[in-house]
Amino acid sequence: MRLALDWGKARIGVAACDPDGVLAYPVETVNAKDQPLRRILALVAEYEPVEVVFGWPRNLAGREGPAVDGLRAQLADLEAAIAPVPVVLVDERMSTAEASRKLADAGKDSRARRGIIDQMAAVGILEHALESRRRGGHPPRRQE
Repeated sequence: MRLALDWGKARIGVAACDPDGVLAYPVETVNAKDQPLRRILALVAEYEPVEVVFGWPRNLAGREGPAVDGLRAQLADLEAAIAPVPVVLVDERMSTAEASRKLADAGKDSRARRGIIDQMAAVGILEHALESRRRGGHPPRRQE
């Protein structure tokens, strides 16, 4: 079992997968402005993941963008709070755009997408991590 987080300024999308790492699914959207770490800790306690996959923003050239600066403190707080559960950083480039496209293709209007887009972005991040693990047999590397 793994959890994935798509940590944004306003909302945090959360996804999980089955114990075999085959199926990723949306869990919930956490309000990023209302003590989000408390809710994330509750989810970690509930799901008991072997690791937490954290979407790490990179620009199209693969370098860290300005969004990274705002996430460093949240990442440090998360790692300290959930230790010894490891946190793995995974490139989240285009995760929200891809989630939006998939939801639009499924016929969801913009109002319906707004409520679940962050969760679906977290699903995409987790699917990327699981696929990397399947291809290489190794966990995704910390990308800093």
